Amino acid sequence: MRTKALVVFGLMLVASPAPAHHNFFAEFDADKPIILTGSVTKLEWTNPHTWFYIDVKSEAGTVTNWGMEMGSPNALMRAGWTRKSMNIGDVVTVEGFLARDKPNIANARVVTLAAT
Repeated sequence: MRTKALVVFGLMLVASPAPAHHNFFAEFDADKPIILTGSVTKLEWTNPHTWFYIDVKSEAGTVTNWGMEMGSPNALMRAGWTRKSMNIGDVVTVEGFLARDKPNIANARVVTLAAT
């Protein structure tokens, strides 16, 4: 089975002086890595950060919707992403870091799309 990996390298490590823009380390905990697999339910290709949401099923069968933050649309486009790189319904595996104080929120570092 073939997979397509979309990698986001260090896009969140650079702090920006834009108002209300946060530093990665202020929002996310680099000591709390996470790997999640789920189905994409929503995409927000907006500034200052692109977000996508996935439904993740636990071993007990409960489904939790997770918000995943990535870099800005411009930074993602420079890295090879387009608005059609990921679509609602795609199954993805995300490697990232948990938010410090928000449940079910993480920063996506590596996104791997399952082959269909």
